[in-house]
Amino acid sequence: MERLFHPLHPSMIRPARLLLLGIALVAGACAREGSEPRPAPRPVAKAHLVETATARVQLVGRSSLHTGSIRARRTLRVFSQEEGRITELPFYEGDRVDEGTLLVRLDDALLRAQLDKANATRRQTELDLRRLEGLNRRKLVSEDELARARTAVEVAQAEESVLRTRLGYTVERAPFAGVIQERLAEPGDVVSKHSHILTLTDPTSLVIELGVSELILPQLRVGDEADVRIDALGPEPSSGRILRIHPSMDPRTRQGMVEIVLIPIPASAAMGQFCRVTLRPSGRRHLLVPFTALRRDRQGEFVFRLGPDNRAVRVPVRSGEKLSGQVEILDGIEDGDQIVVRGFLGLRQGMPVKVVRGEDRNKAQG
Repeated sequence: MERLFHPLHPSMIRPARLLLLGIALVAGACAREGSEPRPAPRPVAKAHLVETATARVQLVGRSSLHTGSIRARRTLRVFSQEEGRITELPFYEGDRVDEGTLLVRLDDALLRAQLDKANATRRQTELDLRRLEGLNRRKLVSEDELARARTAVEVAQAEESVLRTRLGYTVERAPFAGVIQERLAEPGDVVSKHSHILTLTDPTSLVIELGVSELILPQLRVGDEADVRIDALGPEPSSGRILRIHPSMDPRTRQGMVEIVLIPIPASAAMGQFCRVTLRPSGRRHLLVPFTALRRDRQGEFVFRLGPDNRAVRVPVRSGEKLSGQVEILDGIEDGDQIVVRGFLGLRQGMPVKVVRGEDRNKAQG
């Protein structure tokens, strides 16, 4: 029995060797596991610091200075409609006249004589017609003779009407209250038909005519306010508004005509005076962002918009007018979008961003 369990007995050597080999393998594996470095954890992406501004729809109107002249919107040039000698011409340049006042009278003696002759002819034809009608009832004249008599009466009446109308043309009266602007003839002058004798203007119809660029015209509306300074009347400004915008433009200058009415019209205002007018349009609605937000590259214009997950989203846009440090965006973004205005260095599509104020961003970058 003692011989069977001796430590050096051959039956115990093989199991011992196997046990030692297993221990060695386990120890080696543990050593290798301890010597290999563990992979470092993936770093969390750092948010890019930016400043943003809100895209807003705003009502914008830009004032602009223009020069023009005063003219009377309501002007009447008095022409003679009959030939003859001027017998009355009582008013001179600068005189004020009321509506219905006599302006010009021509000698009408010849026309009155012709009218008297026409009256006599008409009365004679009427007598002839009544006589023939009586004879016709007795079957003593033909229907043809009666028809010719009736026609003669109508011709005489028409001739008399023509002469009465021509006689009325020898007198010209003011159709509205105004001021004599020109006097081009004198009493005693013999004038022919369609001769220019007087010019009458309405001082309450003074307007200022301006040539305005085609780039500004779309912003203007009838009724928009204007500040007017008439050089001849001193530096004190007057108020005005746009009365009318002409529908056509000069193809050479690309300017359209705008009429400004003065409210009220200064007492010393006169046709031809030089004016400086500042137009203040009521404006139209623009979607605006700061001009620094607009970027450009080979692909075109774009901005960075703040996405819902605080990531930068590159948005292609189409810009319009530049207005006082802001730029109009015609397409690409909407009212209320948060747009990046600073912090573009290294900013890319999809990058996480953190919105800070200007001083905070400068400290973080410093």
